[in-house]
Amino acid sequence: MKKIVLPLILAVPTFLFSQQKKRDTARTSDIEEVVFQKKAVGQTNDLTTVKISAKDAQNVASISGGIEGILKTLPSVNSNTELSSQYMVRGGNYDENLIYINDIEIYRPFLIRNSQQEGLSIINPDMVSTVNFSAGGFEPRYGDKMSSALNIYYREPEKSEVSGEASLIGGRLSAGLATKNKKLTALFSGRFRNTNLVLNTLNEDTDFNPVYYDFQTYLNYHLSDKFTFSFIGYYSKNDYEMIPKERSVDFGTVQRPINLNVFYNGKENDMYKNMMGTFSMNYKPSDKWRFTLDSFSYQNREREYYTVASSYILQTFNPITGEPITSYDVGGQIEHARNDLFVRTYGTQFRTRFSPNVNTDIEVGFKYEKENLRDLTNEYKLVDSSGYSVPRPPDDPRFPDVSDLDLFYSIQGNNHIQPTRMSAYAQYSQKFFWGESKVFVNAGARVAHWSFNNETIFSPRAQFAIKPNWNTDMLFKLSGGIYYQAPFYKEIKDLQGNFNPNIKSQRSIQAILANDYEFTFDNRPFKLTTELYYKKLDNLIPYYMDNVRIRYSGKNNATGYAYGIDARLFGEFVPGIDSWLSASYARVFENIDGRGDIPRPTDQRLRFSMFYQDYMPKFPSMRVNLTLTYAMGLPNGAPIFTDPYQYQKTLPSYKRVDIGLSKVFIDSKEKKQTYGFWSNFEEIILGVQVFNAFNINNTVANQWITDANTNLMYPVPVRLTGRFFNVRLEFKIK
Repeated sequence: MKKIVLPLILAVPTFLFSQQKKRDTARTSDIEEVVFQKKAVGQTNDLTTVKISAKDAQNVASISGGIEGILKTLPSVNSNTELSSQYMVRGGNYDENLIYINDIEIYRPFLIRNSQQEGLSIINPDMVSTVNFSAGGFEPRYGDKMSSALNIYYREPEKSEVSGEASLIGGRLSAGLATKNKKLTALFSGRFRNTNLVLNTLNEDTDFNPVYYDFQTYLNYHLSDKFTFSFIGYYSKNDYEMIPKERSVDFGTVQRPINLNVFYNGKENDMYKNMMGTFSMNYKPSDKWRFTLDSFSYQNREREYYTVASSYILQTFNPITGEPITSYDVGGQIEHARNDLFVRTYGTQFRTRFSPNVNTDIEVGFKYEKENLRDLTNEYKLVDSSGYSVPRPPDDPRFPDVSDLDLFYSIQGNNHIQPTRMSAYAQYSQKFFWGESKVFVNAGARVAHWSFNNETIFSPRAQFAIKPNWNTDMLFKLSGGIYYQAPFYKEIKDLQGNFNPNIKSQRSIQAILANDYEFTFDNRPFKLTTELYYKKLDNLIPYYMDNVRIRYSGKNNATGYAYGIDARLFGEFVPGIDSWLSASYARVFENIDGRGDIPRPTDQRLRFSMFYQDYMPKFPSMRVNLTLTYAMGLPNGAPIFTDPYQYQKTLPSYKRVDIGLSKVFIDSKEKKQTYGFWSNFEEIILGVQVFNAFNINNTVANQWITDANTNLMYPVPVRLTGRFFNVRLEFKIK
């Protein structure tokens, strides 16, 4: 099938270009611009892109952050934990998503093990002007990952400004300036967050001290109308300290209620420090040509230190009387880690765009990176149940077992590599008329080489859209191609802690068919987007999901496939304010060593979400926004390192509602006169956020406890946060 589909994809643009050439010879008038959408900052030729309002991202009630928080309301995006800014797209995992700021790729921390450790996302919503998100089938200029591409463009302030936010879980302070001639603009922003109050809603006795802060700057100097220099600087530090004391969990069934009491000794102390700097030169000699040269450097230091010993009592109860049953199990475990990671990447990229007319773009780019990875891993887990180390079976006292006691797992590694990575792309975009229909074609390819595994990958991609001249406003889109998951630190590290130089890129052959239907209802605009997709996956690296950490097997020994349908109704449910409903059905399977198809740990199935905004008609300064999520449980609740063919456990469904209420006291857009001290303010908003409004006990993972009497392993749910009320004050000074 691959031999048939790819030539067809490449043949479609060729046929359409020939039709356009015939039409061009017949026309002698000026070229007419074919417009699908309004041009703005961060305008892209990518047909798969969804644009997200930066203002909506600031308003959304979300613990994890603005941009990622609103991304999770899209039909193709899934994340079953509110504490994490990471997300999964169409059956992919957390590592399969590209993230760019001003067309420069950025990285996330690598050692984050659970969602409680995550702090601030690198994306600062207060600095954002444009958000472009593609859930698959994206254009060649984006890099080599299999799932999605998120491109954020930072804004240039038009005048001097100061704004800030203060809440019970943190705050931010931003300042911007612009000279009178707009030659120099600068934007600075610092953020602080401490989620201790939110984590205290967990049903356990634990001392948390998570402290996260960052600082970012975006500078622009316009030397002339043709030359512009810009700089982005970023520094963040996350300190996470946890001292667990006691935990009590009720689980089981109505017929077999079970209680687990755990007592802890020890603590965890983690540190994640990230720095990034980018310097860009933009040269635009004319409207037809644009050249960009970027230099970038990223450094990441991570430390994960913990030694936590725990002992537990597992007890069952009579379902009728509620009295405890006399037989019970005791046991314990020790979790230990001394993990250090140092990652540094630096390089340069050159991009150029040639636009011979308003309907044609030709883009070419080249990128060179030098990488330095130093990984020190010393991690183990000892599980003991009633005096017997697991996985060693209980001894028969008549026949003692003299074999060695085994750790549940042990990972040790000392790795240091300094590879280089090179990539290049070329793409052609064309808009034209085909009869009375508007047509858009974007086709090209990218190539990349990594010196560590000496692998070269080639990725052709194409997009096609047609807007028929119908009374009904419809746009049909077809996109696809070959998408690779270029390996990096996580993929090359096997379960023993060693780097595998024979690892290869995972591959996804994608085809996406989409339809946009725009209509009006009650004189308000709406848009219904429906997308049907299929992915053929090979060279897959099987992995385990441990809370939010992905642990790869380090072998390309699996194949798979994914398919699904997404739908999103976007529009003004309330006049003047955008809201949307999202629904999706998605499946993803893998076949490991030819043993048959089983669901991957990210098999999403059914998901529904909503982002809704409203205000009081008589009092428009009173506003509300609501996010609602329902997602079926993921099949990643089995014990880590177990055989997925023999042991799968699906987590419970994820259900959550977050509500944001706000009162606008000062808004310059309403042109209300203010006096005295308050005349200095352009905006003052006081709000209340209700996280997990219905106090639903969601589950992010399972902790597995062994019953020594029956040798059964019980999945003890690891709960997420409960209901929390946050008070937030926002201001902007003139």
